[in-house]
Amino acid sequence: MQTITTIGLDVAKSVFQVHGVDAAGQVIIRRQLKRRYVLAFFEKLPPCLVGIEACASSHHWSRELKALGHTVRLMPPAYVKPYVKRQKNDATDAEAICEAVTRANMRFVPTKTPEQQSCLMLHRTRHLFIRQQTSVINAIRAHLAEFGIVAPVGRKGVEELLDVVADPSDKRVPAIARVCLAALGAQLRRLKEQILEFDRIIMTWHRSNEASRRLDAIPGVGPMLATALVGSVADPKAFRSGRNFSAWIGLVPKQHSSGGKERLGSISKQGDRYLRGLFVAGALSVIRYAKIHGTKHRPWLTALLARKPTKVAAIALANKLARMVWAMMASGERYKQPVALAA
Repeated sequence: MQTITTIGLDVAKSVFQVHGVDAAGQVIIRRQLKRRYVLAFFEKLPPCLVGIEACASSHHWSRELKALGHTVRLMPPAYVKPYVKRQKNDATDAEAICEAVTRANMRFVPTKTPEQQSCLMLHRTRHLFIRQQTSVINAIRAHLAEFGIVAPVGRKGVEELLDVVADPSDKRVPAIARVCLAALGAQLRRLKEQILEFDRIIMTWHRSNEASRRLDAIPGVGPMLATALVGSVADPKAFRSGRNFSAWIGLVPKQHSSGGKERLGSISKQGDRYLRGLFVAGALSVIRYAKIHGTKHRPWLTALLARKPTKVAAIALANKLARMVWAMMASGERYKQPVALAA
């Protein structure tokens, strides 16, 4: 039997597909594996190159296979898709992965550590609670509006509605409806407590991480964005420049150029939506502060706000912040104030 040099592994919940080739590209093995047999199969193989799509559980399998001595490369699924020949199934997916991993111009995803994945889980769980909180608030407002009870937008408005629900003497709300609304109110209070608890956990993680504390010094980058960045970016040097990093987040113009004519549109919105939202929120906070306290110390931002709407300026500033973040993460430097601000 010839030596297997490259393997395409299509991971799944229970059944995994393996496609292995030798140095000449000849297919040596093509088979399915149950989950419990995957590690035993790779233990018997000599060290080889293993390609996996960067999807659910891929970082776990990458760490496990690296521990066995194999070289593992994770790839974005969108970059593997062009190598799929005709019909889509597990066998053709594994074959496409095996071919894609050997391409010289393929882009790979660095493997995250368990600590980074835990940090991201904190953010994802908190974000889920926030979405649930919004859903419950909307439900309370909608149900009470059916009885002609409305309140102003904002936190105080919701509190006014909950006071109406808690008042048994208010006859505008039927008894059965009051029971339902009281349950929603209790759920809302519990969600708020959980969000505050996760805020405390994220802050504790932020204080314990040196890279996160360095990023926090950048105006517009608070503990929330700093910890999300440290958890999301396993290797900042995987990006060739700050522009590549910003493009990965989706903060650069979308191109549709042809025939030497350059056409740039709105931002691409590719990459991590959560990170992009945090960057834009941070940029808006910098602009809001600048409008209140003046922008004379930030001539670039002053000129931008003079000729562009606030939200367009916020995207440009978010792009600038992303490039600064990459530079600091890649070099390990600390934030240095611009000359105008330092003076």
